[in-house]
This record gives sequence, structure tokens and C-alpha cells, in this order.
Amino acid sequence: MCLHHSLLTISFSETMELLCSPTSLSSSFALSSALLVPRSFSMPGTRRFMVLCSSQKESQMTVSVTGATGFIGRRLVQRLRADNHAIRVLTRSKSKAEQIFPAKDFPGIVIAEESEWKNCVQGSTAVVNLAGLPISTRWSPEIKKEIKGSRIRVTSKVVDLINNSPAEARPTVLVSATAVGYYGTSETGVFDENSPSGKDYLAEVCREWEGTALKANKDVRVALIRIGVVLGKDGGALAMMIPFFQMFAGGPLGSGQQWFSWIHVDDLVNLIYEALTNPSYKGVINGTAPNPVRLGEMCQQLGSVLSRPSWLPVPDFALKALLGEGATVVLEGQKVLPVRAKELGFEFKYKYVKDALRAIMQ
Repeated sequence: MCLHHSLLTISFSETMELLCSPTSLSSSFALSSALLVPRSFSMPGTRRFMVLCSSQKESQMTVSVTGATGFIGRRLVQRLRADNHAIRVLTRSKSKAEQIFPAKDFPGIVIAEESEWKNCVQGSTAVVNLAGLPISTRWSPEIKKEIKGSRIRVTSKVVDLINNSPAEARPTVLVSATAVGYYGTSETGVFDENSPSGKDYLAEVCREWEGTALKANKDVRVALIRIGVVLGKDGGALAMMIPFFQMFAGGPLGSGQQWFSWIHVDDLVNLIYEALTNPSYKGVINGTAPNPVRLGEMCQQLGSVLSRPSWLPVPDFALKALLGEGATVVLEGQKVLPVRAKELGFEFKYKYVKDALRAIMQ
């Protein structure tokens, strides 16, 4: 096994020198995979070779992911796998996870139920926490309790597992989801990472959610991604809106003047990926595109991309009848800017909602 900045000399019938890269290599290093280069200054009676270690990818990570079976989690797992990172799916339903990530398509992936989470977290490079009950449903008192409880419970469990890991096996990074609901709703306000929290139910959920993640060991870098409305064809709000437009029944929800702080799913996955790999990504980072729009404009652009009209508004009372208290999220909205991501130099692939929608619907 090659050691950090080490130079090893191996004595067989001939002398060899191994020059290792600064990154420690796998203990499975084999001489058969090394590159042997003759040295010109051989000692009499001996042959000397430089052996350059062919290591595994220097940036390879082992990442444990909660919420991996969700809309965002599935895309993140695909991205991690494409870059040959080791993935451990922390799930409450192994059968569901195995359907989404079949072994034939995801060789080597580890799927672990809660009793096995401890072994997965220990030894991981990083943990991504995306778990939580979707909020796009009618809010009964029981559902509101579960919306908060599902987030706090899983986050608390993950943080406890991280903190209780031996120092040498403790993940060094926790990327934990939160939401722009932290800021409350407003038709006139503009929010960035330094803005105060709102006073409504979702703001309360986000404060407790973030506070739980921040209990991670001080040696663990924590990035909190306050996520806006995620746009993608396979899930989220857009997946629910598209069928209405395709049936010529689409249009703005409520007044259409409320702000819609959105992000393309690919940009969000890239932002999470950067937070895993870049040590500058820590603290609160807004996961929203740099150009939020009024919901009326969003619906107009969606209608244009789908070649469908967007003139039929969904009245407030109909939305409230469908979602109850949860309708306030859609009916009021908030304008959230990704100031920190821009400071960090993050490159958004989709800065404008029109381009995002065109790419999604291609």
C-alpha cells in the first residue's frame, strides 16, 4: 500500500523505486498495474526502475444519501455513479429502493434499511440528507406534524450517527436540504442567505430542520441548501402542472403576481455536488436560479413551450379547497436570490426559466 508522499524501495532480484501520488492508494495496489520506467543511473550489477503507482481516482468519495429514492435524490445518485463514487442509499423501504436502483443498472450500490445506517455512515466521506415528506398535499394537522417530524427525525438520526462515529471513520461533510420556506412568503420582499426567518409554519419547520443539522460535530463541514421549486420532468411541481397544460386547462395559480423562486434539477444536483467536493461551500446556500419570476410569467412560458394556452387561471378558492393551508406556499411565494452561490463562483446552466423549460420538455 502506498503511503502519503512516500517513496518505497522494494528489493527483489532487482531494485525498484515506487513513486506514489500524494493521495493514498488502495491497499489492493498491484505491481501489475504499475508503470515501470528504467532509471539511467543504475548501480553496477543491479537494475533500477521507477514504479509509478496507478491509483484510484483521487477525488473518489463514498457518499451516504437519505431521500435517495425521491425526485432530487434519484438524479444525485445517477450523477455520483457517473463519476464512479461509491453510493450508500439510506432508506426506510429497501424494496422500493431496490426497484429504483436495480443491481444490474447500479452495480456496487449499497441499499441499507435503518438498522444498517450506522455501518454506512461510518466510513463514508460525506452524507447528503434529502429526506422528508412532500409538502404538495393537503395539510391536515396530522400531515403538518409528519411534514416536520419526518425532516427532524431523519436529520437528527443522521447527525447522531455522524457524531457517534469514531473520529477516523467520521464523514467530513454533511450536505443537508432545507427550503426557501425559511423566509416566509411575500409579494414584495427580496430574500438572500442573510435575511431573517419568516413567522409561518414552513419557516418554523425550516428553522428546526436547519438547527438539527447544525448539531453535527464541529469537525464536520455542514452545507445547508435552501431549495426553491425544483423543475424537472420526472417529479416536483412541474410534473403536476404539465398534464393540465396539455389538456388546455393550464394557467396561473391565484393572482399570478406571486414570486416563483425556481431551479432546474440539474443545477440543484450540481450545486449539491459542489458542496460535497468544495471546502468553501459551508453554511447556508440558496438553491435557486438567479432569475426568479412571477408565477404568471412562469405559466406563460410553460404554455409557450408546450404550445398550449395559459390563460385559464386556477382561482384561489379552488386551490385552497385542494391544498388547504398548504395553498399559501403557492398563492404567496417569495423572491429568493442565490447570492452565496454566485459569490462562490457556481455556474448555473439554466439562469432563465424559459431555457430551463425548453430543456426539460425536449
